[in-house]
Amino acid sequence: MRFVDGLTLFFYTIVFLLLGGFLIAISLNLVPQETIVETLNTFYTAQNVRLIMGVTGLVIIFINAMVIQITMGKIKRERTIAFENPDGQVTISLTAIEDFIKRAIKQLPEVKELKPFVRASKKGISIVNRCTLFSDVNIPETTEKIQNIVKLRVQEMLGVEDPINIKVHVVKISHKEEPNKDKTAEPKPPQFRGSIEYGDINIR
Repeated sequence: MRFVDGLTLFFYTIVFLLLGGFLIAISLNLVPQETIVETLNTFYTAQNVRLIMGVTGLVIIFINAMVIQITMGKIKRERTIAFENPDGQVTISLTAIEDFIKRAIKQLPEVKELKPFVRASKKGISIVNRCTLFSDVNIPETTEKIQNIVKLRVQEMLGVEDPINIKVHVVKISHKEEPNKDKTAEPKPPQFRGSIEYGDINIR
């Protein structure tokens, strides 16, 4: 796979260097117009040259399609974890693991918000946690708690022995909102008892 990736990178580098150099040469008038016209005439008139150009175009399209498939396959593999059961293969979405981590960290009152990002590779599982902490906490102790909880819960959930690298990135320190103090009770309107006379009307 590394050989294919290296070959693809080399191919694209050569193609773009040639294309960029050709465009720069035209913009600086380093290539005479007559040369370009003669070259195009050769492409159109010489059957062998046209055949070579057509084959080259097909090869470029094929390589491009292969690169797209490889890239999409890598993205799909990186966003899932797969393991074999006796009855077949099981895949777990990394998004599901991220949601699981969010719920596990809710038990920490020191953490206001946490956004995990999980990535799986041959080297193991990498988890980057972007979190918002409250201002009255001890950051080293709190981040250590986060790492321990995340590592323990993920290992228990997946049942794997692969190394888990957990990073914590504190993006914001937030102040706790103080509870609203009881407002002074507003005086109640007076309640009248008895009767009030308005002219000839008697209200009870």
